Amino acid sequence: MSTELLRDGNSLSVRRVLSRTESLCPSCLKKIPAFRVTDGMDVYLEKRCEVHGVFYTVIWRGNPAFETWARPKLPVRPPVCYTETVKGCPFDCGLCDTHRQITCTALLEVTGRCNLACPYCFAAAGNASKPDPALEVIQFWFDRVKQAAPSCNIQLSGGEPTVRNDLPQIVEMGRSRGFAFIQLNTNGLRLAREAGYAQRLKNAGLSSVFLQFDGVTDDVYLRLRGRGLLAEKRLAIARCGDAGLGVVLVPMVVPGVNDQELGAILDFGIQASPVVRGIHIQPVSYFGRQPVLPQNRDRITLPEILAALETQSRGKVRARDFHPPGCENALCSFHGRFFITENGGLKPVVSLPIALAASPPEAADVGARRAVAAVSRQWGGGGGGKNTPCPNATAPMDLDSFLEFARNRSFSISAMAFQDVWNLDLERLRDCCIHVLSEDGRLIPFCAYNLTDSSNQPLYRGR
Repeated sequence: MSTELLRDGNSLSVRRVLSRTESLCPSCLKKIPAFRVTDGMDVYLEKRCEVHGVFYTVIWRGNPAFETWARPKLPVRPPVCYTETVKGCPFDCGLCDTHRQITCTALLEVTGRCNLACPYCFAAAGNASKPDPALEVIQFWFDRVKQAAPSCNIQLSGGEPTVRNDLPQIVEMGRSRGFAFIQLNTNGLRLAREAGYAQRLKNAGLSSVFLQFDGVTDDVYLRLRGRGLLAEKRLAIARCGDAGLGVVLVPMVVPGVNDQELGAILDFGIQASPVVRGIHIQPVSYFGRQPVLPQNRDRITLPEILAALETQSRGKVRARDFHPPGCENALCSFHGRFFITENGGLKPVVSLPIALAASPPEAADVGARRAVAAVSRQWGGGGGGKNTPCPNATAPMDLDSFLEFARNRSFSISAMAFQDVWNLDLERLRDCCIHVLSEDGRLIPFCAYNLTDSSNQPLYRGR
């Protein structure tokens, strides 16, 4: 560590350098040195391009302390690499042999079309006029994933995958190739509007629905999605429950828009359990349809989400109930698993001290395989729509009854902070376990695939 006197506008400030990494210039996408620095309160990623100047982006605000949020891992090389290292990270993604983690989830973007035009969209969906990939291409993608990561989970994404009438056939194709967990990333509109559609997907082999769910008021959807959607979201969840499909609520959190709704979303999810298996929070990232230069006030960081969950849940969950990930880089996410109590409270399955930096490191692929199994177990299945009663503390419970109780009363809360060009950290990128299939069958880390420069030109998407 070192301390530097840096000029910020017309004033001088003292910032302590915590560690060094690499990033890209937001204007020209040139690889440049970057530093994680602190002003004594918050942590920033600071980088300088010789042509385009200094960029200074907040990455950590509040507790737990940045230095304590760690989970040591021993890097592993992906067993199959579809590209060679020529230009260096992040220009040879495929994966290349300098990547440090195997694939946990593979995303197949089966369409670029969408039945919404959300002001915020990772993929800027609906803008492209390209035809949907043919079934033969999707079959090729499944085969590529099977060769590189045969035990990973699959997520069907887009665009909006349900605009394809052959989506059940795509699910069947994935299951026929041996993928046990297939999840649908969707806005839920077709699930709500078309009776029996959720059941058709379930019959085809769908395991879980990853449902865009930004709040419990129509005002939030008007601002983030362009129209009121709450009634359709509720109906989509009900139809999934009738079909036995597990649902994960996925709020994208934008400061000043819905950062005060996390407690209400949590309460909604608990009430809708066991159909709703958990919530997965995504802080807003600035790419796709939002490539503009954001101010630091436009960002919300993982510790701020932890604090908001504790405050807005009125202590139902606490920051210490959550842990760094065992799969991706520690700075990318957090997770916690809970039992729903008889009165609607939450009891952590495991409550650990937040600091895990002193834990002995394990091989990265061990954590990835554990995550694959945990996601499949927690997010799949709808539990028949009714909560299993809490057992009598004094009555014996056989193993089958306990497993049924544990399955139907468990609830997960997690968050994933995706990177954009302003806060891109190549160490985090090399640890990524969520990979998108490119058109030619390469596996691209999610944040690299969606990355756009300040002029909205992509690094990978569409190239």
